Amino acid sequence: MELEQRLRSVLLPFFVAVVVLGITDIILDKPASWTSIHIAVELALVAVSLGAALVLAWGWHHSSRSVARLTLALEERQAERDAWRGKAKAALDGLSVALDDQFEAWSLTPAERETALLLLQGQSHKSIASTTGRSDKTVRQHATAVYRKSGLGGRAELAGFFLSGLSA
Repeated sequence: MELEQRLRSVLLPFFVAVVVLGITDIILDKPASWTSIHIAVELALVAVSLGAALVLAWGWHHSSRSVARLTLALEERQAERDAWRGKAKAALDGLSVALDDQFEAWSLTPAERETALLLLQGQSHKSIASTTGRSDKTVRQHATAVYRKSGLGGRAELAGFFLSGLSA
């Protein structure tokens, strides 16, 4: 944007100056004939400079309008994103409470709760062991306890238990 502003502040006045100086030169020449090559070249220079100035001004005007429209659209998308994030946070907060309530109903220990939550997030036993600082064997024991206490047959049933009520 800074480069465009600098170009605008240099090029547009340059072409306008060429037009003004070209017309001034033609007037000061007081040509006896408008058909001379000298006058034709100066008129062509004036016309090209005027055309360039108009094309640049028109392009910058449309670019500015386009930037304004894009800025407005971006602000609208950001507002939508923020609204969605608010709804998602509220839903996740509710899900978190529901998960905690269910884990409590199953009488899971804090370590089993953590393991169950990480299983629901899709982490492997090895990843959970690394995340929690426990051995792979301990994580497997916690997972087995979660399945036993919940009456579920494994990770898929655990996820299905919490996701079964969701629909698109």
